[in-house]
Amino acid sequence: MIEFEDANFNKSASIKVVGIGGGGNNAINRMIEAGLQGVDFISINTDAQSLQSSLANKKIQIGSKLTKGLGAGANPEIGKAAADESKEELYKLLQGTDMIFITAGMGGGTGTGAAPVVAQIAKEVGALTIGVVTKPFSFEGKKREASARDGIEKLSQYVDSLIIVQNDKLLELADKRTPMLQAFKMADDILRQGVQSISDLIVMPALINLDFADVRTIMSENGAALMGIGRSSGENRAQEAAIASISSALLDTSIDGAKGVLLNITGGSDLTLYEVNEIANIVTEACDAEVNVIFGASIDSSIEDEVSVTVIATGFEGEFTSIRSRQKKSKKELEDIKAAEEAAKEDEKESLDIVFTIPKFLE
Repeated sequence: MIEFEDANFNKSASIKVVGIGGGGNNAINRMIEAGLQGVDFISINTDAQSLQSSLANKKIQIGSKLTKGLGAGANPEIGKAAADESKEELYKLLQGTDMIFITAGMGGGTGTGAAPVVAQIAKEVGALTIGVVTKPFSFEGKKREASARDGIEKLSQYVDSLIIVQNDKLLELADKRTPMLQAFKMADDILRQGVQSISDLIVMPALINLDFADVRTIMSENGAALMGIGRSSGENRAQEAAIASISSALLDTSIDGAKGVLLNITGGSDLTLYEVNEIANIVTEACDAEVNVIFGASIDSSIEDEVSVTVIATGFEGEFTSIRSRQKKSKKELEDIKAAEEAAKEDEKESLDIVFTIPKFLE
């Protein structure tokens, strides 16, 4: 007879979020301030003074011999060398972890140079490794943009999935009068949302819960990943949030080229099963018929009359097809979806029976 200890059944996934460099450390602070639960936070930097401002419970100054705690001077080669110097300590820190998020603002020295080294270590210790990074604003200059591009290419060799947020896209979401400091805070918060939308599905109690194996199925597709976020309130909030998530300004392409889609639905105590079903159907209709879609739905008591939908689409191959070239088509498709949903609601009013359409991936 085979006996199992209860501890083995109840073992939750070990999740660590590693913020690298100034941008990564700022993102870590945003996550902690937002109350992200069930994960361990690690801040890594070459700049000793900057590291002091981190709220992470574990702080690592890398390359202390090389940089003397004075930072990488916006040089990715120094960032890489600093991480190489501290490899042994990083191995010990990451061993025994099931999932590791690596977050950084690409284009500087430490984040750009050290992130690929940390990702390589994360893969070598057997963790599901997910990169969540930003590309610099255009106003930060061509040199920083080139450094970011090179760093992302190197990072992509070691992570299972890589979510890339172009900071310039945030300008489409922000008011023209948004201060520069606030723009950078928005970038930090997008990194936070990328990590939280995935980790919450595993560690937080939910109406529809997922486990680590579910997330691994989607995130280990070994391709580029995209993130879309939609929020809405009012009578048609579910429909509007779902459509906003798949037409988000953060997305460079439509999600129909993805191999896997992770869908996170969050609402207040008034979130209904009908709304969850409606959101799932809208998102799956925008995907290829063969795509693997998994989703979770959770209640946040602090939310009133609002629904939030986050879509993580993974497994893209080759070059992204720009959404700009298909914008008119995509817009019409979304309008058709909305019109169909409105027609369905009118039909329901004339019927005594309410019929829920089961998403294809649940049949």
